[in-house]
Amino acid sequence: MDLNVDNCSHCGKVYIKNNYGLCPVCIKVLEKQYEACLEYLRKNHNCNIQDLSQATEVSVKQIVTFIREGRISIRNNPNVTYECEVCGAAIREHIMCESCRSRLSNEAKNMQEDEKRRAELVKDRQTAFKIQDRLQDRLK
Repeated sequence: MDLNVDNCSHCGKVYIKNNYGLCPVCIKVLEKQYEACLEYLRKNHNCNIQDLSQATEVSVKQIVTFIREGRISIRNNPNVTYECEVCGAAIREHIMCESCRSRLSNEAKNMQEDEKRRAELVKDRQTAFKIQDRLQDRLK
């Protein structure tokens, strides 16, 4: 028998499972925070993320989560930025800044090339040690 219950990731209470991973009380709190952020951003177009956090009493981390989920658009708020998760630079979209993304892409590309070279070396070594097979052709 499978029970359709789980523990809330915010408060730890047992609740009936849903798509949010939160109990109904925490969902309501989260929605109130979201509405407060939206309302403040509509009225204060020149605020930054710290001002928004202080005015709404919503953590910067939660505000960034709203932005990344696409629930809050910062298109009309030019001063709202958040930190790149790798280097901490101020960004307005994605998880990483452009330089970190390109560096990661280059490193992945280099790793693929290294793996390709290693595979070729292994293949070359396997064929290089088959001298006995070559000599058997000459003996016949």
